[in-house]
Amino acid sequence: MDKNEELKIIEETQQIVARMKMDDLEEDASLAEQMFDCDCCGKEASLAGSIAYSDYRLCNDCVLLAETGFALGKLKSVDDLINAMEDKRLEELCDFIKKDKISHNN
Repeated sequence: MDKNEELKIIEETQQIVARMKMDDLEEDASLAEQMFDCDCCGKEASLAGSIAYSDYRLCNDCVLLAETGFALGKLKSVDDLINAMEDKRLEELCDFIKKDKISHNN
């Protein structure tokens, strides 16, 4: 696969994933306020545009990473992405713990 094909796949996937989020919000605007912790990146994110893959729920940003990875043949399963994002999840958890500690000390 050449670079032009890869770029085309990336652009198409970006459009599809963005549209999924917009469709979710058009169907139920309250999804923007319903939050969860992404099993992939660890960030708190809106349910809008999120997808459940097996036992994991991914935020819209991580859905984009997953679907792009699948389309380009870089990922075989969501587990590949989950494993690759372990450091990011730990970083988010540490940030949460620091903020929680600060809020309890005030």
